[in-house]
Amino acid sequence: MNWRRRHFPFNAEQTVSVLGEIGPLAAMFLVNGVYGIAAGCWALIVATVASLTVSLWVLGRPPVMPFIAGGVSIVFGALTLITDDPMWVQIKVTIFNSLVAAALWIGERTGHDFFRFVFGKTFHYTDEGWRKLTRNAALFFLVTAILNEVVRLGFDDVEMLALNHLFTGVDIWILFKIFVVMPATGFYFWWQVRRMQRYRLPDPRHFGGANAVQGKDAAA
Repeated sequence: MNWRRRHFPFNAEQTVSVLGEIGPLAAMFLVNGVYGIAAGCWALIVATVASLTVSLWVLGRPPVMPFIAGGVSIVFGALTLITDDPMWVQIKVTIFNSLVAAALWIGERTGHDFFRFVFGKTFHYTDEGWRKLTRNAALFFLVTAILNEVVRLGFDDVEMLALNHLFTGVDIWILFKIFVVMPATGFYFWWQVRRMQRYRLPDPRHFGGANAVQGKDAAA
């Protein structure tokens, strides 16, 4: 395993997923600060569509999680535009993360592991490894859903002057997402992948290739 794989064990799909989440939020924050929440939501929607298009171009197929999350972002961004209420785009995180946590927990309990379905071709773990990864991911999504509500409600009516700019509750929420939640998400799942090394199984495709070569050598 080379240095990059040891210290950055994410594949292209996972990297695109993280960058596709940060990009639209950063665009929303910048545009919202200058032109207001309506323009910020348009920036979120346009940047989300652009990130999904890039995902298709880079990966050659629609990645499951980024497309689900992107679709939800577009729907709730549109609801904010229709109602002129930023609550919709903020509460999207609470609803989405809570549903993901519930889906992971139910899937693990019923033997339909969603993580294994999505990432089974990238990572190869024992059954115990998949159970622990799913359980830990469900807990993380639940905690981030709760924290999202704490920040959303706690800073709802706050206005703060800093760096010659008036930061509203929406600005603080976006900054929390970009500089707290996103780095924490990247670090947490990097840590989880590192911990799961003890449950890792060899890639069956490598064994298939080795067996094929051995078969040719035996035939020769």
